[in-house]
Amino acid sequence: MSGSGGGVGSGAGGSPNNTEWRFNQTLRNVQGMLKGRSFPGKVLLTRRSEPLSPPDYSPRFESENDEYEHKEGSQEGEGQAPGNSFDSASAKKSNILSTSSSNSLPDAQGLVSGARATDSARIDKFTKELSRPAVILDNLRELSWSGVPPYMQPNVWRLLLGYAPPNKDRREGVLTRKRLEYVECVSQYYDIPDSERSDEEITMLRQIAVDCPRTVPDVTFFQNPQIQKSLERILYTWAIRHPASGYVQGINDLVTPFLVVFLSEHLEGNMDSWSMDNLSAQDISNIEADCYWCLSKFLDGMQDHYTFAQPGIQRLVFRLKELVRRIDEPVSKHIEEQGLEFLQFAFRWFNCLLIREVCPVTLDDLIIYFMYH
Repeated sequence: MSGSGGGVGSGAGGSPNNTEWRFNQTLRNVQGMLKGRSFPGKVLLTRRSEPLSPPDYSPRFESENDEYEHKEGSQEGEGQAPGNSFDSASAKKSNILSTSSSNSLPDAQGLVSGARATDSARIDKFTKELSRPAVILDNLRELSWSGVPPYMQPNVWRLLLGYAPPNKDRREGVLTRKRLEYVECVSQYYDIPDSERSDEEITMLRQIAVDCPRTVPDVTFFQNPQIQKSLERILYTWAIRHPASGYVQGINDLVTPFLVVFLSEHLEGNMDSWSMDNLSAQDISNIEADCYWCLSKFLDGMQDHYTFAQPGIQRLVFRLKELVRRIDEPVSKHIEEQGLEFLQFAFRWFNCLLIREVCPVTLDDLIIYFMYH
């Protein structure tokens, strides 16, 4: 976003630096409003830390005014189900949280200690909610607004998207059935000769095959032939089963966060060290199926983004234009004076849901926004 702000500011009359600052501030305010919060004053955006690296526990939105800081709440009660799969993960996370640097300054140690206590309390809340015999989705959704601990994302995303049922006793059976259904769809639609496809289907498959290598080209892991093939199967199967929109460029980007999150259940460490050789054929099939069904559920709430003329995207661009006009009229007027249309720079933002602009695994808020608005 800062790049966009710089481009606009450079052509402003008067003080370019001030215009650039106001433009960036406006975009940050808009992002805050989309999260259901308003942040007057200076707002700093921070990136969520990686799961197993020395963590940065500051929230993604920080305000200079104490009254606008995130309120995570106090740690809730015990009573977790015995033998729950989240217990060991929570214990592992707690061990990470308990470590501290011996050469930190005293003031810094106090701040980090407080942040860790807050983060630990949030993890306990997630663990308690996910341990219920039937997850209360409203509670889980509210917790997830401030971000989901990375190692809990696979389970939380399946639940929030409606792919996995809230009832724990039914969950494994439903996932098994849906994964088998995906395999049957691939066999029916993808694993067939071109002679059984229509001309439109052949053209669409070729376009998908061209776009797959362009998906996250700067990440070596995504250039793995097996990943490329999985991406191709997911996209083609989805497009055939959704003829109203078919395949539209940009949907390929939306698959990548799901691939990263569901692969992380089976592969450890940094993505640079991941190897598909460590996955069984069944693992790959399950990951593909989870990506397919979660993508389907996700896009069900925004299909008009990808139908003819893409009215959903045009509607969001118009909303952004109106928000900027209301929040910061000088910036809005400056954009207009430069002859810029919001569609020129914001179309890709909404077409790819900012996945090319921000970290590809920060979809927590977008999932909630598009599923429940």
